[in-house]
Amino acid sequence: MLKILIFVVAGFLLFKLLTGDKRKKEKIEEKEKEQQVAAGDMVRDPICGSFVSKDSDIRVRQGDKVECFCSYECRDKYIKQLEQGD
Repeated sequence: MLKILIFVVAGFLLFKLLTGDKRKKEKIEEKEKEQQVAAGDMVRDPICGSFVSKDSDIRVRQGDKVECFCSYECRDKYIKQLEQGD
């Protein structure tokens, strides 16, 4: 009975260590993202609002303004909005 209890406690502690590490990594990634946004390295996708790299390959240039997108779907929606606005 004591062995089972020790295994359960050890398993629980291992689980907490692994999930705590995952949360810590998520917090670190979120802080890095916030720093990139503050530095101007990331911009907001005008359709879905997610942040993407300023050097994103998916872009639309309209006059002097360049919009960056997270996906081709968002880019296509933006182009449709531009066409409907004209």
